[in-house]
Amino acid sequence: MRYTPAGVPVSEGWLQHSSSLIENKAERLVEVEIAVLALGDTARWLQAAPLGGDVKLTGFLAARNRNSKMPVLHVHSIEFLEGNGNGSILQEEG
Repeated sequence: MRYTPAGVPVSEGWLQHSSSLIENKAERLVEVEIAVLALGDTARWLQAAPLGGDVKLTGFLAARNRNSKMPVLHVHSIEFLEGNGNGSILQEEG
C-alpha cells in the first residue's frame, strides 16, 4: 500500500479470473488478468484480501492514464466469498 501526497491510502494489484461457460454449445475456459486500484478505506480492505482468495469486486473500468488505454478496475467495494459460515463478508461502509 502507498499513500498519495494528501495521505489517502492507495492499493494496486492484479485480479485473476477463471471460469468455464458454454459458448455456441461448447464449453469454453475463460481466463483473464486485470489491474485493480482502490483508494481510501477500500484500499485497506483490498490490502487485507488473501492472495489467491475468492472475492467479488465492484467498481468501474477506466484507462490507466491519458497515454495508455489499458483498462484498470477502480474498486468501490469488496465481498470476501470464503472463510465464514454464511459464505460472504461485505466490506463495511465508513
